[in-house]
Amino acid sequence: MTKGKKKWMAIMLLVGLMMLTATPAFARAFSLKGAGVALWSFIIIGAVIILLQLIPAAILFFSFIGTTSAIVFRGKKEKQEETDITPPNEPTSKKSN
Repeated sequence: MTKGKKKWMAIMLLVGLMMLTATPAFARAFSLKGAGVALWSFIIIGAVIILLQLIPAAILFFSFIGTTSAIVFRGKKEKQEETDITPPNEPTSKKSN
């Protein structure tokens, strides 16, 4: 067998096994009717910890957006500054006392 055919057979075998395990015969419902306070507190504390991870993720995301936009817009600003150069002999608007 060629390498490509072996790879194809391995992928098809994995897909077939995943489909076999996803059948309704293996699906079972579980009930939390008898769950105690410890389980619910564990679930709530776990959810809070997961949600707290959104804070540094948001900081990193907006930092990336700010850095990217600064790089993009800095190039346009430098081009604009090059065209706005005043001649050196032009008088300034400073008042002398």
